[in-house]
Amino acid sequence: MLEVKDLKVAYGRVRAVKGITFTVDQGQVVTLIGTNGAGKTTTLRTLSGLLPVESGEIWFDGQRLDGTPAHEIVRRGIAQSPEGRRIFPRLSVEENLLLGAFARRDRAGIQRDLHRVYELFDVLASRRGQPAGLFSGGEQQMLAIGRAMMSGPKLLMLDEPSMGLSPIMMQRIMTTIAELKSEGVTILLVEQNAQAALSLADYGYVLEVGRIVLHDTGVNLLTNEDVRKAYLGED
Repeated sequence: MLEVKDLKVAYGRVRAVKGITFTVDQGQVVTLIGTNGAGKTTTLRTLSGLLPVESGEIWFDGQRLDGTPAHEIVRRGIAQSPEGRRIFPRLSVEENLLLGAFARRDRAGIQRDLHRVYELFDVLASRRGQPAGLFSGGEQQMLAIGRAMMSGPKLLMLDEPSMGLSPIMMQRIMTTIAELKSEGVTILLVEQNAQAALSLADYGYVLEVGRIVLHDTGVNLLTNEDVRKAYLGED
């Protein structure tokens, strides 16, 4: 579904992504793991059209994507739940969710997906009329994921969904991602909790300073000695 070829991205003279190549197949959960500054978020922002490509190619669903405006990328089927959530605090829960469907015209489908988000996150349903800024960090994360789902994406990109959350709330978010995976949703996941990410992922890529240094199935990376020492806190 997604093919990234020798992608390079720079902030001015600083190259943050230094020629990475990876793929995401339909129905897979693929994770990018690495320390802060490795280029994970930069990669997702570039795939979303928020940062320009310096060189390389991005192909999605058989079409060249690099250079495409961000709003058109959403229409083509890629949606991102961003790092830091970026919800609209003064708008209600339901208004935030409906903004995720801005590019759609299928009213019946929008209502169906809204119902599905409320099924996944019952707290959003019970407080749908409340301002989103009153919610806890975990509840805002649910809202950010739900808003991304409202575009009806073929590929759902999640950037640090567990950041700053309590262990209980983090587990709930990860359980939801596992449920979406079981339904066949294709997910590209950036996550600081490497243990949780690799446990969910079909395939993973390890980034260091803008380069992919290791890639394998999630199961194999979980048992890789170097990964365990560097990212799982084991000696």
